[in-house]
Amino acid sequence: MHDARALIDMGAEAVRRLARRGYSLELSVLEDLQARRNQSIRVADELRAESKRVAKEVQETAKQGGDISKLKERAREIKDEIRDIEADQEKVQDELRNLLLTIPNLPDDRAPDGDSEEFAVEVRRVGTPPTFSFEPKDHVDLGEATGVLDFARATKLSGPRFAVSRGAGAALERALATLFLNLHTRRHGYVEHSVPFLVTRKTMTGTGQLPKFEEDLFKTGVADRELFLIPTAEVPLTNLYADEIIPPSELPLALTAQTPCFRSEAGSYGRDTRGLIRQHQFTKVEMVRICDPEDADAELEAMISHAEACLKELGLAYRVIKLAAGDTGFSAQLTYDLEVWLPSQNTYREISSVSNFGTFQARRANIRTRGADGKPRLVATLNGSGLPIGRTLAALLEQCQQQDGSIVLPESLVPYLGFRRISADGTPEA
Repeated sequence: MHDARALIDMGAEAVRRLARRGYSLELSVLEDLQARRNQSIRVADELRAESKRVAKEVQETAKQGGDISKLKERAREIKDEIRDIEADQEKVQDELRNLLLTIPNLPDDRAPDGDSEEFAVEVRRVGTPPTFSFEPKDHVDLGEATGVLDFARATKLSGPRFAVSRGAGAALERALATLFLNLHTRRHGYVEHSVPFLVTRKTMTGTGQLPKFEEDLFKTGVADRELFLIPTAEVPLTNLYADEIIPPSELPLALTAQTPCFRSEAGSYGRDTRGLIRQHQFTKVEMVRICDPEDADAELEAMISHAEACLKELGLAYRVIKLAAGDTGFSAQLTYDLEVWLPSQNTYREISSVSNFGTFQARRANIRTRGADGKPRLVATLNGSGLPIGRTLAALLEQCQQQDGSIVLPESLVPYLGFRRISADGTPEA
């Protein structure tokens, strides 16, 4: 969320930057609401000051035996006026806050112009996409042929966009999550967390999922209690520190968690509705970093390298791209995507997004530290996938497939699996 005064002071610069991401900021509306809010605060303060003066006059006049009836009548009038102005102030404050909650973050000028993946800038490619002497299958056909994935029975249970993994497939999912968590905790210095999968509206608002993306969220409730299923562990991990002041000596914080993620994927369609690429429920290992704003750029680069380490450990070919301003998520200033090679599609597909949110989420969630002067100041927050299990499994099946229908997995997974090869009939083999 933004500071209204800061946006107004930026003026045309704020309008320009938001226009790069397709948002039209109406400064006059913001200025009017801010002016009305400030005016109501001034009037309320003046009335409270008058109320104190009148109360003092009542006491002094009463001591002198004078008539206090008119003074008491004025005191009642002031009380009513204060009640009315406070109600108006609350209404205007709500209008202003609701508007600010819908204004996306200001994109970093280092993000290229454009509003889709076509305008992304490639930063680097790592690894060589595998070549095959046969027509490579996609992960759906491979998973069903070996029996490690069962989409039909998942649909029977829950409808489309769900999957069941079994046997070597379930073991592979568990192994991937353990590998990623071990990398992040033992090599990269993250602290692993186990967090709730159901959170409040306030928690969702803190990281920017609400109010804008409510249609993309699953929610539930008991009696009058409303809870949302998390779309990513970013939500609970970041909000662990909501309404807190983090001692500077504890920064940066590096947090990780493996959780299920729930997304309705409203409006998505096409090839990604088949298989593991875009599902209503999937498992992901998430990384979150909280730091001093001056350190955010360095923390972003570190987090990108941590996501890349997962792909390098598996020997998967991938590339890193910088997203265009208009294709950057609502809360982010700057985002880099890691895209893994999918042979069946003959292209790279997103497997991780790593973003710097600046102080945007911290303002919404009220997460602060202290500056050199000892005064509270907002922190910067960052997050990235490290990695989603389903999409990683899909890439492994496709990049590691053999002509006979078997899958030869990376050596790095053997300690977690106890086998390296999945035969054409799904049997684990050493």
